Amino acid sequence: MSYEEKMQKAVDNLSADYATIRAGRANPHILDKLKVDYYGTPTNLQSVANVSVPEARTLMITPWEASMVKVIEKAIQISDLGVTPNNDGKNVIINFPELTEERRKELAKDIKKKGEDAKVVVRNARRDANEAAKKQSKAGEISEDDLADEEKNIQKATDKFIAEIDKLIEAKTKEILTV
Repeated sequence: MSYEEKMQKAVDNLSADYATIRAGRANPHILDKLKVDYYGTPTNLQSVANVSVPEARTLMITPWEASMVKVIEKAIQISDLGVTPNNDGKNVIINFPELTEERRKELAKDIKKKGEDAKVVVRNARRDANEAAKKQSKAGEISEDDLADEEKNIQKATDKFIAEIDKLIEAKTKEILTV
């Protein structure tokens, strides 16, 4: 895997992680990591049910099989989502309360920390790529000029991905802090 692929993967993982953070509005992606017991097999919720957003702060989960309502409800209760599901016999309904100011600030800190972790992954990929280029130079596989060019390219890629991460952090923080 090339250093750019590693850097892109860090950005993609951060983006997916941010999608699971709720911002006071109902977002079906907060259920992406949730697994339910489907006949003894941990299965993604989306594989056993339809998730819809009937109102701004409500998620409705309609299982393909009626027997899954209780299983889905239990999986949500024991998860770390911090919401209480209800069921009407056919659907599991989740109402999201308005986020408190304190909770918003807490989430903003968490968003920043996850962003910094992604930046560390990008910088580690840069370090590994630079070390590999220096090894090639010492082994005589590439010239000093090629090494300098390669290091510039690696730094450009690093700057590009760090800027992308900063944009993600800024956008998600703004989304969380907007009442």
